[in-house]
Amino acid sequence: MPIISVGRDRLFAALGRSYTQEEFEDLCFSFGIELDDVTTEKAIILKEKHLEEEKPSFDDEVIYKIEVPANRYDLLCLEGLALSLRIFNGQEKIPRYTVANISKESMLKMHVKKETSLIRPFVVCAVLRGITFDEASYNSFIDLQDKLHQNICRKRTLVAIGTHDLDTLQGPFTYEALPPPEINFVPLKQVKNFRADELIEFYKSDLKLKKFLHIIEKSKVFPVIYDCNRTVLSLPPIINGAHSAISLKTKNVFIECTATDLTKAKIVLNTMVTTFSAYCERKFEVEPVEVISFDGNSSVYPDLSEYNMEVPLSYITGSIGVPLEVDEVTSLLNRMQLHAEQAGLGDKNISVSVPPTRSDILHPCDVMEDVAIAYGYNNIPRRKLSSLKPLPLNQLSDLIRYEIAMNGFTEVLTWILCSKKENFEMLNRKDDKFTAVIIGNPRSSDFEVVRTSLMPGMLKTVGHNKDHPKPIKIFEVGDVVLLDEKKDVGASNRRLLSALYCGANSGFELIHSLVDRIMEVMGTPFVPVGNNTGYYIELSDEPEFLSGRQAKIIYKGGRIGIFGIVHPEVLNNFDIPDPCSFLELDIEIFL
Repeated sequence: MPIISVGRDRLFAALGRSYTQEEFEDLCFSFGIELDDVTTEKAIILKEKHLEEEKPSFDDEVIYKIEVPANRYDLLCLEGLALSLRIFNGQEKIPRYTVANISKESMLKMHVKKETSLIRPFVVCAVLRGITFDEASYNSFIDLQDKLHQNICRKRTLVAIGTHDLDTLQGPFTYEALPPPEINFVPLKQVKNFRADELIEFYKSDLKLKKFLHIIEKSKVFPVIYDCNRTVLSLPPIINGAHSAISLKTKNVFIECTATDLTKAKIVLNTMVTTFSAYCERKFEVEPVEVISFDGNSSVYPDLSEYNMEVPLSYITGSIGVPLEVDEVTSLLNRMQLHAEQAGLGDKNISVSVPPTRSDILHPCDVMEDVAIAYGYNNIPRRKLSSLKPLPLNQLSDLIRYEIAMNGFTEVLTWILCSKKENFEMLNRKDDKFTAVIIGNPRSSDFEVVRTSLMPGMLKTVGHNKDHPKPIKIFEVGDVVLLDEKKDVGASNRRLLSALYCGANSGFELIHSLVDRIMEVMGTPFVPVGNNTGYYIELSDEPEFLSGRQAKIIYKGGRIGIFGIVHPEVLNNFDIPDPCSFLELDIEIFL
C-alpha cells in the first residue's frame, strides 16, 4: 500500500480542527486508511542519511505517515486526503468538476506525429488557469507527480507526467518522435544545451533519473514535445526542459501526460487537475486541450464527466449483511464522495454518479465496499453463515495433519515459489519444459518457478536447521502446480503430503512405516501387486533418491507417491550432513 507523508499541523488546518493522535487514528480507521507512523522532518532526513536519530524538539514539524489504498490515487497528497476526510465528516459537499466552456477554435492544440506510435503513442493534456501556489502546495504538486509515477504510472513505463509554465510557451504544440541527435535542449536544473543521446549518457550517473533511461535508450527515436517556436517542453519519460519550468510564481500550468496506456493516462491527468484545480481562480474548473492525431482524429481532454451506474439495494445489504434503507445507503455513499440517490419513486435501486476522482469504482461491488466502509466494519454484526462448510480437500488435509503430528512430526510451511535450480538441478532432475510453471518477470532468482514438488522446501528447511538436535522429523501438506493443457488457465494445483526424517539412523523402514500408517487411516489396505482394491509398492528409479532404496506407491493402478532415502548428492546440494528419508504423496486421489 502507498504511504504518504503529510505535515500534521497543515493537515489539521485543512480539516478545520485539531485531533489527538488517538482521535485521528480512529478517523483514519473509519475512512479505511491507517496512520502508519508519526515522525518529524528532521528524523526522516537523518534516517535517509543513515545517521542516529535525535530526540525530537518542540519546534520540529510533526509528520504523519498515512497508508492509503493502492487504487485511491486521489488520496496520494494532502489536498485530496483532506478533501475526502472533510466530505466524510460532513464538513463539505462533493465538488462538481467542470471543463471550461470554450470553443474548439480557442483551445490549445497538441498535434501528434505518426512516428510516436513507434515508442509512446498517446498524449493527453490540460491547463490549470489562474492557479496560486504557496511553498507547501507547490511541494505537494511536485510530490503528487512522484507518487503517481511510482504507483499507477509504473515508474514512468506506462505514463510520464510533464508540467510547464504556460506563460513561457506558445501553442500549438507538437508531440513527435525523432532520432536522438536531432533533439537539442537545456534540461531541467541544467544550464548547458544537450543532444538527447548525450543526455542519456549524462544521466547514467544520476541516482534519480538513471532508473528511467532503459525505457527509451535503445529506441531509434525518442519522444519529444515542442511548442510552435520549437522550444522543447520535455523529453518524456526522462526530463522536462528548463525553459518551461514551473515555480511559485507560475499562474498557468500546462500538463501533458505521454503514455503507452491511454486509460491510465486519462486517470493520471484527471487526478492531477481535479486535485489542484482547488487552487485555481475558478475553483474546480479545468481548461481543455484538443489533441489531434496524425490521422485527423481529435479528442478533447480532460474528460471530467461523471458516469452513472445503478446498484440494487438488495445486493448491497445482502453482501454486507446489514438491513439498510435506501436513504441510509445514499447518505453513506455521499460521505464516500459518490453522488447517490434513489433510482426512482418506490424503486429499490441506488443510482450512483461516479466523479472523475474515483477511478477505482468499476463495479457494483466497489460501491458496496464503500457503503461497508462508511457504515463501519466494526458495526457489522458477526454471524456464522449457515451454508459455510469446509471443502472436502481441506477436511482431508486437516485429518492427515493431525495424524502425522500424532506420530511425532512437526509441520512446516514453505514457499510455493522456488528457483529453477532448486526445483530441478539440485534434485538431480532435468527440466523437460512441460512440467513447471515459469514466472515471467521474477523479482529474484529465488522465485523463478512454481514448485512441482514439496521436496526442495523441505530440504532447504533442514539445511537451514542442520544444527538442530536430531532426529529432525518434519512434514508439510501443501499445493504444487503443474502445467496442464486441459485446464483453461494452462495449469492445475495438486495437494501433496510430504514428510522427512533426518538423523544418523534414518532408514527406508522409518518412512515406510509412516506410509503404512497414513494408508491405514485412509482405510486403504495393503494388497498384492496388480490388485486394484488397495495399495502396493514397486521399485522406482528416481534420481533424487538412492538407487535400490526407493519405492513408488501404486493405488488403483496409478502412481500416487514415492518414498525412499534421499541421494547423498542431493543432500550435499542442500548442505545437509545427515542421511534423510523422504515421502511425497498425492492426497487428492483419496477424495
